[in-house]
Amino acid sequence: MNPTHTVRCRTAWLSDIHLGNKDCKAAYLIDFLRRLDCERLYLVGDIVDLLAMRRRVHFSGDHYQVLCEIRRLADAGTQVIYVPGNHDAELRDFVGSNLLNIEVHRQFNHETVDGRRLLIIHGDELDHVVVYHNFIRLIGDHAYNLMAFMNRWVARGRRLLGFNYWSLATYLKTHLAQARKSIDIFERAAAALAARGGFDGVVCGHIHKAEIRTIDGVLYCNDGDWTESCTALVESDTGDLQILHWIEQPSTLKTQPPLAAAA
Repeated sequence: MNPTHTVRCRTAWLSDIHLGNKDCKAAYLIDFLRRLDCERLYLVGDIVDLLAMRRRVHFSGDHYQVLCEIRRLADAGTQVIYVPGNHDAELRDFVGSNLLNIEVHRQFNHETVDGRRLLIIHGDELDHVVVYHNFIRLIGDHAYNLMAFMNRWVARGRRLLGFNYWSLATYLKTHLAQARKSIDIFERAAAALAARGGFDGVVCGHIHKAEIRTIDGVLYCNDGDWTESCTALVESDTGDLQILHWIEQPSTLKTQPPLAAAA
């Protein structure tokens, strides 16, 4: 392996990988993990899609390789912290345990190098605020599945035509008014939860919408997903937070400059 560059950072956050689901972009993530050099890696829920695997298992060699790359990082000295989500909720039974050098926590408190305290949660804790699942109920489960199906075929068509990956699902979430409203409600609820706990900010996943914004003085960060947008949140050695978009073909990746050079 001779990567064109290494992603060097103090901390990285990944969520909503959905291993075991056919929509998982495992090849992109393998490329990212092989280039990643960080002190701490957070896995912020829905890493393995146990819900999808109850219906049908799609666990290819690439999916297994993602787990191998995470294990390699843990064995090499990266502190790996797993905060299970709703699709891998069974792993919450192992909270407080250390599995193959991976710590399992229900939530976690992260302090950036510049002293900001961030609450790390998956985000399904906020489902009662009706947010994202309002959008799902609005269009219906079948329509949501249709959107994921269309996203797969659009991606295949663009790949055959030589175009870079583009997410139809992300586009619809950004441009549908009801989707934008639901996402905004979720983001505000997450920021309010962090504020009530005395945190400076929150990092979560769950809604598959990468974002960094300040809400009522609270920093809201969402690290996105690896089924639609292929994004990661990273912290530099100076405490700067940045979203990396890893959406090109693995063999010809063209991402932002290495974080060490950009910081």
